[in-house]
Order: sequence, then structure tokens, then C-alpha cells
Amino acid sequence: MAGKKYRIIMLIDDNEIDNLINQKMIEAADITENIYTHTGAKSAIEFLRNMEKLDVADKVLPDLIFLDIDMPLMDGFQFLDEFEKLNTYTKAKCKIVMLTSSINPQDFSRSKKYNSVQRYLNKPLTSDSISKLDL
Repeated sequence: MAGKKYRIIMLIDDNEIDNLINQKMIEAADITENIYTHTGAKSAIEFLRNMEKLDVADKVLPDLIFLDIDMPLMDGFQFLDEFEKLNTYTKAKCKIVMLTSSINPQDFSRSKKYNSVQRYLNKPLTSDSISKLDL
């Protein structure tokens, strides 16, 4: 399937069904050993901040983060604002893919303002979209 392998992938979506579907697609594509799932952007950014402080950051930080936009408490763009404050190593290691059901063109334009956002995909993940990732 996809040529590139990622050690760790993180899914951030408040919809547990979407997380499950996307997790199954990633597992079927066999592109990672580990998948972390967060149902909120706040817990995900806290996790990243905490991992930064440890000597094992290179072993536990995700290579790829699939990020939903529309979530309660902290949306995808608020997550990105907080992500930008993380250290240089974390920002370089964690590539972000916006994975959303939003069809709002403004969301797409806004996501382009963040250096960390590598792709913008519509839900759900498909084997085709996964095979074209190669980040």
C-alpha cells in the first residue's frame, strides 16, 4: 500500500466513531506500529507538551497527526496555535494532516497559514488518501 512507514500516528477527533474508522483504515494500510487516539485537542496538546519534557521525546512523539477542525473546548485551529508554541524538534517531527468533514473554503485557506499542516483531507480516510500521503 503506502510506501512510507510511520512509527507513531496520532488521531485527534471528538467523534469516537470517526476515530475508530480512521484507525481501522490506518491499520489496514499497515503504515504504522502505534496509533494514539485523543478525543479532544486539549488532551492531545497536553500529551505533546508533557512528552517534550522527557528524554524519550524522539521515541514517543507521533510522526503524523490527523487533526479534526470542529471540536468542543479546543478546535483544530486552537490546537495549531498551541502546537506552534512547542519546541522546534517537536514541530519538525510531528507532521499534521487536517482531516475534517468541513467543506468551508475558509478552513482550507486558514490551514495553509500553518507551516506544520502538510495536507488537508476530507473524512473519512480512504486507502487511496493514505497511499498518497508520503510525508
